[in-house]
Amino acid sequence: MIRKSAIAAALLAASTLPAFAHLDPGEHGSFMAGFSHPLFGTDHILAMLAVGLWASLLATRKALWQVPAAFVGTMFAGFLAAMAGVPLLFVEPVILASVIVIGLLAAVALSVPVPAAMAMVGFFAFFHGYAHGGEIGAAGATIYALGFSLATAILHAAGIGFGIWLGRAFGARSGRTVARIAGGLAATGGILLALGA
Repeated sequence: MIRKSAIAAALLAASTLPAFAHLDPGEHGSFMAGFSHPLFGTDHILAMLAVGLWASLLATRKALWQVPAAFVGTMFAGFLAAMAGVPLLFVEPVILASVIVIGLLAAVALSVPVPAAMAMVGFFAFFHGYAHGGEIGAAGATIYALGFSLATAILHAAGIGFGIWLGRAFGARSGRTVARIAGGLAATGGILLALGA
Protein backbone atom coordinates (compact mmCIF):
# COMPACT_ATOMS: atom_id res chain seq x y z
CA MET A 1 0.00 0.00 0.00
CA ILE A 2 2.83 2.41 0.88
CA ARG A 3 4.55 1.66 -2.42
CA LYS A 4 1.37 2.37 -4.39
CA SER A 5 0.87 5.60 -2.45
CA ALA A 6 4.41 6.69 -3.28
CA ILE A 7 3.86 5.94 -6.96
CA ALA A 8 0.60 7.92 -6.97
CA ALA A 9 2.26 10.89 -5.27
CA ALA A 10 5.15 10.74 -7.74
CA LEU A 11 2.72 10.78 -10.67
CA LEU A 12 0.98 13.88 -9.33
CA ALA A 13 4.32 15.60 -8.75
CA ALA A 14 5.56 14.67 -12.21
CA SER A 15 2.48 16.19 -13.79
CA THR A 16 3.58 19.61 -12.51
CA LEU A 17 6.96 19.52 -14.19
CA PRO A 18 6.33 21.22 -17.56
CA ALA A 19 6.67 24.76 -16.23
CA PHE A 20 8.38 26.69 -19.03
CA ALA A 21 8.64 30.27 -20.20
CA HIS A 22 5.77 31.92 -22.07
CA LEU A 23 5.98 31.34 -25.79
CA ASP A 24 6.38 34.32 -28.09
CA PRO A 25 3.18 34.78 -30.13
CA GLY A 26 5.19 36.13 -33.06
CA GLU A 27 7.33 33.01 -33.22
CA HIS A 28 4.96 30.29 -32.01
CA GLY A 29 1.52 31.76 -32.73
CA SER A 30 -1.18 33.11 -30.45
CA PHE A 31 -2.74 29.70 -29.81
CA MET A 32 0.51 28.18 -28.52
CA ALA A 33 1.23 31.31 -26.47
CA GLY A 34 -2.17 30.88 -24.81
CA PHE A 35 -1.83 27.12 -24.47
CA SER A 36 1.53 27.47 -22.73
CA HIS A 37 0.40 30.15 -20.30
CA PRO A 38 -1.36 27.89 -17.74
CA LEU A 39 1.66 25.58 -17.90
CA PHE A 40 4.06 28.39 -17.04
CA GLY A 41 3.47 28.48 -13.31
CA THR A 42 3.30 25.69 -10.78
CA ASP A 43 0.51 27.62 -9.04
CA HIS A 44 -1.70 27.41 -12.13
CA ILE A 45 -0.92 23.73 -12.68
CA LEU A 46 -1.54 22.66 -9.09
CA ALA A 47 -4.79 24.62 -8.81
CA MET A 48 -6.19 23.18 -12.03
CA LEU A 49 -5.20 19.62 -11.17
CA ALA A 50 -6.76 20.09 -7.73
CA VAL A 51 -10.03 21.23 -9.33
CA GLY A 52 -10.18 17.99 -11.28
CA LEU A 53 -9.18 15.92 -8.28
CA TRP A 54 -11.86 17.51 -6.09
CA ALA A 55 -14.45 17.03 -8.85
CA SER A 56 -13.60 13.33 -8.90
CA LEU A 57 -14.00 13.16 -5.11
CA LEU A 58 -17.46 14.74 -5.31
CA ALA A 59 -18.36 11.44 -6.96
CA THR A 60 -21.23 12.55 -9.19
CA ARG A 61 -21.30 12.55 -12.96
CA LYS A 62 -22.46 16.16 -12.98
CA ALA A 63 -19.49 17.23 -10.86
CA LEU A 64 -17.04 15.61 -13.27
CA TRP A 65 -17.94 18.04 -16.03
CA GLN A 66 -19.81 20.93 -14.40
CA VAL A 67 -17.13 21.87 -11.87
CA PRO A 68 -14.34 22.08 -14.48
CA ALA A 69 -16.73 23.79 -16.92
CA ALA A 70 -17.51 26.42 -14.29
CA PHE A 71 -13.80 27.03 -13.84
CA VAL A 72 -13.13 27.42 -17.57
CA GLY A 73 -16.20 29.61 -18.12
CA THR A 74 -15.49 31.94 -15.22
CA MET A 75 -11.82 32.03 -16.14
CA PHE A 76 -12.86 33.34 -19.54
CA ALA A 77 -14.93 36.06 -17.83
CA GLY A 78 -11.83 37.07 -15.87
CA PHE A 79 -9.86 37.20 -19.10
CA LEU A 80 -12.47 39.51 -20.64
CA ALA A 81 -12.33 41.74 -17.56
CA ALA A 82 -8.56 42.07 -17.94
CA MET A 83 -8.90 42.83 -21.64
CA ALA A 84 -11.47 45.52 -20.83
CA GLY A 85 -9.07 47.13 -18.36
CA VAL A 86 -11.25 46.44 -15.31
CA PRO A 87 -9.04 46.83 -12.22
CA LEU A 88 -8.72 43.83 -9.95
CA LEU A 89 -6.71 43.70 -6.74
CA PHE A 90 -4.76 40.82 -5.23
CA VAL A 91 -4.62 38.72 -8.40
CA GLU A 92 -1.46 36.78 -7.60
CA PRO A 93 -2.26 36.28 -3.88
CA VAL A 94 -5.71 34.91 -4.76
CA ILE A 95 -4.18 32.57 -7.35
CA LEU A 96 -1.80 31.26 -4.68
CA ALA A 97 -4.71 30.96 -2.26
CA SER A 98 -6.60 28.94 -4.87
CA VAL A 99 -3.92 26.24 -4.78
CA ILE A 100 -4.14 26.00 -1.00
CA VAL A 101 -7.92 26.21 -0.72
CA ILE A 102 -8.83 23.86 -3.58
CA GLY A 103 -6.10 21.45 -2.47
CA LEU A 104 -7.63 21.48 1.02
CA LEU A 105 -11.11 20.95 -0.41
CA ALA A 106 -9.78 17.78 -2.04
CA ALA A 107 -7.78 16.83 1.08
CA VAL A 108 -10.88 16.86 3.26
CA ALA A 109 -13.04 15.58 0.38
CA LEU A 110 -15.54 18.32 1.17
CA SER A 111 -18.92 17.20 -0.06
CA VAL A 112 -21.08 20.10 -1.22
CA PRO A 113 -23.82 20.42 -3.85
CA VAL A 114 -22.42 20.75 -7.35
CA PRO A 115 -23.62 24.38 -7.79
CA ALA A 116 -21.76 25.33 -4.60
CA ALA A 117 -18.60 23.62 -5.86
CA MET A 118 -18.99 25.45 -9.16
CA ALA A 119 -19.24 28.78 -7.37
CA MET A 120 -16.24 28.03 -5.19
CA VAL A 121 -13.91 27.16 -8.03
CA GLY A 122 -15.42 29.90 -10.18
CA PHE A 123 -14.35 32.58 -7.71
CA PHE A 124 -10.71 31.55 -8.06
CA ALA A 125 -11.05 30.96 -11.81
CA PHE A 126 -11.88 34.62 -12.37
CA PHE A 127 -8.46 35.59 -11.00
CA HIS A 128 -6.67 32.94 -13.07
CA GLY A 129 -8.37 34.29 -16.20
CA TYR A 130 -7.50 37.85 -15.28
CA ALA A 131 -3.84 36.85 -14.99
CA HIS A 132 -3.97 35.26 -18.45
CA GLY A 133 -5.43 38.47 -19.87
CA GLY A 134 -2.86 40.61 -18.11
CA GLU A 135 -0.03 38.77 -19.83
CA ILE A 136 -1.45 38.43 -23.34
CA GLY A 137 1.27 40.53 -24.93
CA ALA A 138 0.99 40.72 -28.72
CA ALA A 139 -1.16 37.59 -29.03
CA GLY A 140 -4.55 37.67 -30.74
CA ALA A 141 -7.16 37.59 -27.97
CA THR A 142 -9.58 34.99 -29.34
CA ILE A 143 -7.05 32.35 -30.36
CA TYR A 144 -4.97 33.00 -27.23
CA ALA A 145 -8.08 32.43 -25.07
CA LEU A 146 -8.82 29.20 -26.92
CA GLY A 147 -5.28 28.06 -26.17
CA PHE A 148 -5.33 28.66 -22.44
CA SER A 149 -8.88 27.32 -22.15
CA LEU A 150 -7.86 24.06 -23.80
CA ALA A 151 -4.75 23.71 -21.63
CA THR A 152 -6.87 24.35 -18.54
CA ALA A 153 -9.44 21.75 -19.57
CA ILE A 154 -6.65 19.22 -20.16
CA LEU A 155 -5.23 19.87 -16.68
CA HIS A 156 -8.71 19.46 -15.17
CA ALA A 157 -9.15 16.21 -17.10
CA ALA A 158 -5.77 15.01 -15.80
CA GLY A 159 -6.88 15.69 -12.22
CA ILE A 160 -10.18 13.89 -12.79
CA GLY A 161 -8.47 10.99 -14.52
CA PHE A 162 -5.96 10.72 -11.69
CA GLY A 163 -8.73 10.60 -9.10
CA ILE A 164 -10.68 7.98 -11.04
CA TRP A 165 -7.54 5.93 -11.66
CA LEU A 166 -6.75 5.93 -7.94
CA GLY A 167 -10.16 4.48 -7.20
CA ARG A 168 -9.64 1.71 -9.71
CA ALA A 169 -6.02 1.00 -8.79
CA PHE A 170 -6.42 1.01 -5.01
CA GLY A 171 -10.11 0.30 -4.54
CA ALA A 172 -12.77 2.88 -3.76
CA ARG A 173 -11.88 3.49 -0.11
CA SER A 174 -8.09 3.38 -0.36
CA GLY A 175 -8.12 5.28 -3.66
CA ARG A 176 -10.16 8.04 -2.05
CA THR A 177 -7.63 8.21 0.79
CA VAL A 178 -4.71 8.52 -1.64
CA ALA A 179 -6.62 11.18 -3.62
CA ARG A 180 -7.11 13.13 -0.41
CA ILE A 181 -3.39 12.84 0.31
CA ALA A 182 -2.70 14.18 -3.19
CA GLY A 183 -5.00 17.13 -2.45
CA GLY A 184 -3.04 17.76 0.72
CA LEU A 185 0.20 17.69 -1.26
CA ALA A 186 -1.23 20.27 -3.67
CA ALA A 187 -2.22 22.50 -0.74
CA THR A 188 1.25 22.07 0.76
CA GLY A 189 2.75 23.05 -2.58
CA GLY A 190 0.64 26.19 -2.51
CA ILE A 191 1.85 27.06 0.98
CA LEU A 192 5.47 26.57 -0.09
CA LEU A 193 4.90 28.79 -3.12
CA ALA A 194 3.32 31.45 -0.91
CA LEU A 195 6.33 31.31 1.39
CA GLY A 196 8.65 31.64 -1.60
CA ALA A 197 10.23 28.22 -1.07
